[in-house]
Amino acid sequence: QSTGGPVGTAVMGNWFCDKASVKNRGSIFGFWTCHQYMGDCTAALCTAIVLNGGYDYWWALFIPSVTNFMWGFLTMRLVADPIDMGIITDDVRIRMEKNAAKAAAGEIVDDNGPAPITYAGALRIPMVAQYALAFGFFKLTNYVLFFWLPYFLGKNFDPVQANLIAMLYSVGMMPGGIIVGYVSDIFGGRRATVIGVFMCCLIIFLSIFSTKSEELDASSLLVMLCIMGILVGGPNNIITSAVAADLASHPSVKGSNKSLGTVTGLINGCGAITAAVGLLAVGPLQDKYGWSSVWLYLIGCTCTGTLLMAPKIYSELFPPTVTTHSEIV
Repeated sequence: QSTGGPVGTAVMGNWFCDKASVKNRGSIFGFWTCHQYMGDCTAALCTAIVLNGGYDYWWALFIPSVTNFMWGFLTMRLVADPIDMGIITDDVRIRMEKNAAKAAAGEIVDDNGPAPITYAGALRIPMVAQYALAFGFFKLTNYVLFFWLPYFLGKNFDPVQANLIAMLYSVGMMPGGIIVGYVSDIFGGRRATVIGVFMCCLIIFLSIFSTKSEELDASSLLVMLCIMGILVGGPNNIITSAVAADLASHPSVKGSNKSLGTVTGLINGCGAITAAVGLLAVGPLQDKYGWSSVWLYLIGCTCTGTLLMAPKIYSELFPPTVTTHSEIV
């Protein structure tokens, strides 16, 4: 997560920064974020094959490790910035014009690009802190479902079946990001509103899960988990990609294409800390009050994250009226 999320998002921001890409940012990043869940699904299938084939458990760890080394070799050949290929983007053009003006004025030009912003500077960007906290609660919901589902399903299914059924949750997360990204683009980049709708739907499904989860058969679980994957995956994918890119392009850091990685890392890091602390409560809750309490706990987390985004949702639904000079006259 320390490399794939922030660095990958920053590289995507470098390449897709023209006006057409910004207009379709949700769809672009929605499709791009599918890659991480391809890894989840591949690992789950690998584990199922290893367990079902009677192989030693360490093969389930060795195969993904080899795959990571192979992917690392490909990543080293990644071109991080289009300027390295002679492509001049709008941000680079602005920087070149500023440097030309400095040179004409007789100043010494040191073209290292804009200075990267600090974490304190990133937190001063409007809504970054709220998104970071909200993402923590959404990520906690995701982590509980991702890590605890095989254990929960293992009560009624054998390990291989439980792993494959739980994999449907990761499968659902792939189209989730695409749907949220595409719909938010249609509505003019109102991503917080779309995320809020998805989270409200997730609360309904978690409520059903809290009362009926132990009574559902395999087919019903497959459908439920796939839909829940869409509802959780969509907001999680978009917050750490398209939303982070939106925040990093705020006028307060305009011209600094080195802000996106910091903003993404900050949101990801705060989310991981919140999720890690929140996960500590799952075991004791399940032992003392049963699985229904865990689902109710997730409902509370989802509600808290959505409420943290309420100011942004309100501003998207009821944008402030801008009074022009002609109206005053």
